[in-house]
Amino acid sequence: MSETSAGGLARRSFSRRLLAGSAAAALGPSVLAAPSAAAAAPSVGTAAVRRAGPGGEVRHMKLYAQRLKDDQIGYGTEKGKATIPGPLIELIEGDTLHVEFENTTDTTVSLHPHGVDYDRANDGTKMNASVVEPGGTRTYTWRTHAPGKRKDGTYRPGSAGYWHYHDHIVGTEHGTGGIRAGLYGPLVVRREGDILPDAQFTVVFNDMTINNLPEGPDFTMTVGDRVEIIMITHGEYYHTFHVHGHRWADNRTGLLEGPGDPSRIIDNKITGPADSFGFQIIAGEEAGAGAWMYHCHVQSHSDMGMAGLLLVAQPDGTVPGHDGHH
Repeated sequence: MSETSAGGLARRSFSRRLLAGSAAAALGPSVLAAPSAAAAAPSVGTAAVRRAGPGGEVRHMKLYAQRLKDDQIGYGTEKGKATIPGPLIELIEGDTLHVEFENTTDTTVSLHPHGVDYDRANDGTKMNASVVEPGGTRTYTWRTHAPGKRKDGTYRPGSAGYWHYHDHIVGTEHGTGGIRAGLYGPLVVRREGDILPDAQFTVVFNDMTINNLPEGPDFTMTVGDRVEIIMITHGEYYHTFHVHGHRWADNRTGLLEGPGDPSRIIDNKITGPADSFGFQIIAGEEAGAGAWMYHCHVQSHSDMGMAGLLLVAQPDGTVPGHDGHH
């Protein structure tokens, strides 16, 4: 195994996938890009696509918890630059990640992941005494693995999936207050050979907000971009996630693996607290440029602000029919 720093990966591998426009503020920075792709594609939507390389890296990153305005709290990779959602963390099956976590707030905070492997010292809960006091630091270690057979011959699934991380202590022993305040972020684990996107956007239904905002943020892209949507739900309510003009396969990646793939094609999915899923689309495919709504399809939720736009621009940067408002 080789050791790779988070910053080095971000500079080397993620430059083509930085977010544009209003999306950047809504998502926050990506921390760990997938290791070098097996192939680079000159354009999206052709036979040549970029794919994730092999896992097995030992990775390191620094993460901070920080107070924000309006009683919110966020995670960030630099002091003074916390975001809601927190930074996107990407791994490939077989990778190990060491997160040096510093709590700059005045309350006890933790870091708890979904979907990856960890022992009780890295659980991020009061029950396992793995929280961080104000001003303290702690290194959390997450591991991932590829699918395979157990010794008894049964099949063990791998770690690949669209997951998330969050606090598990602020406000209550279960972290209800921390999650409500914004202490959450996306975690993607890929399988070797998975198709890589050009841009990524995270949407978090948190109670009756999207990304803790009074109305959903808009995300900017160009026709033909391969776009990945990471969808997470927190809070007290069930929602339905719907995207206009686009659809995806209801499976691990959101992509069809071939003409015989039996995956159901959907454009709306029910999602409840702590659910997470993701998918890729080709922006504007069969729909064209425009302001395409995404929203909770519980009508009263949408009316209360749980809606935003996928702004699919033409190559010249214009979005036909869009006047700059929802």
